[in-house]
Amino acid sequence: MVRVTGTLVLAGTPIGDTADAPPRLAAELERADVVAAEDTRRLRRLTQALGVHTQGRVVSYFEGNESARTPELVEALEGGARVLLVTDAGMPSVSDPGYRLVAACVEKDIKVTAVPGPSAVLTALALSGLPVDRFCFEGFLPRKAGERLGRLREVADERRTMVYFEAPHRLDDTLAAMAEVFGAERRAAVCRELTKTYEEVKRGPLKDLAEWAAEGVRGEITVVVEGAPDTGPADLDEAELVRRVQVREEAGERRKEAIAAVAVETGLPKREVFDAVVAAKNAARQSPAAGKGLS
Repeated sequence: MVRVTGTLVLAGTPIGDTADAPPRLAAELERADVVAAEDTRRLRRLTQALGVHTQGRVVSYFEGNESARTPELVEALEGGARVLLVTDAGMPSVSDPGYRLVAACVEKDIKVTAVPGPSAVLTALALSGLPVDRFCFEGFLPRKAGERLGRLREVADERRTMVYFEAPHRLDDTLAAMAEVFGAERRAAVCRELTKTYEEVKRGPLKDLAEWAAEGVRGEITVVVEGAPDTGPADLDEAELVRRVQVREEAGERRKEAIAAVAVETGLPKREVFDAVVAAKNAARQSPAAGKGLS
């Protein structure tokens, strides 16, 4: 007997302007047996704006109940249901609920498809004016200052353009931390309220953006940060080699592993990186301030 299961549909929703809704979204909303929504009230406003009516059962699916509700939705899918998953804005699973359900469906060999739609990540990247040939999405940074700095140090030497989401009330602290770790002059763009009435894109060095954000910023925020400069071996002095080793150690690597990794990324002999670390360690014994972080 052939096993027949339903289909999970991940649907992108507008990040601001409802006119950006993909044409297939309306059809899927009307067709679905179950609509799982991050916020059922926002779903209601969206269906009203699109002039459609959901025929299927509507359930909430958000961070607080994602783990508990996933088995229920998988059961419906195994019974042949067509389940549509929508979040408040953008694509499900991208810093939004969805990953657990997709993973569960993959494990059960249930079909998963998507209705592509607007993305704050790609929209901000395109508007930033920064290189777009290679980029990475870093999501939300930790709320605690120490953990935030640690996460930023992990990508201090990342050469790809980086995209972050951030809450408006933490934006100034985040930009200040980025300026500290990445460098005050590193270029960035803060994209606010994308596709909405008060859309704004603020571009400039991180130090300038941090000062601007200190005055208070509102709305949905996406931050795009230029990658680290591509420095060759000739551009690296001993202090820079030691800094790179320290960054990796602070991220949890053992010193031996950190030295080997820095040697690979800079193209320098491992011995040269090792000697720089030893020299800094010796200098620290004579003057603690000179080798802060090495022990």
